[in-house]
Amino acid sequence: QVQLVTSGGGSVQAGGSLRLSCTVSGSTSGYKYMGWFRVAPGKERERVAVIYTGGGSPIYADSVRGRFAVSLNGNQKGEYLQMKDLAPEDTAEYYCAAAFLETWSPPSRVREPDFRFWGQGTQVTVSS
Repeated sequence: QVQLVTSGGGSVQAGGSLRLSCTVSGSTSGYKYMGWFRVAPGKERERVAVIYTGGGSPIYADSVRGRFAVSLNGNQKGEYLQMKDLAPEDTAEYYCAAAFLETWSPPSRVREPDFRFWGQGTQVTVSS
């Protein structure tokens, strides 16, 4: 059983920074990817970032590229999302997720349905 726990949300003023954390317990077979998603009020869930735990560059949504950075923790049991230059449009519930694929794919092709395991959401609120 794979379980994810998300933490680190909060309220910040525009231009500020936050770091989200996601810890993972358990594992299953397959190529492992970690992702961050968010759901803003009145909007559909958005894929924010995806990283392959075996190495290589992560991918980002256009809306966050250059401001957000995803990284793995030291033992690849989870991930971080460092967010800077936050703007009110970044206000959302953020979720971490894990995907285990039978075949390797570049992170850009790992989509929301591939992520079978999800952490609870953590709220990020950015005020102007």
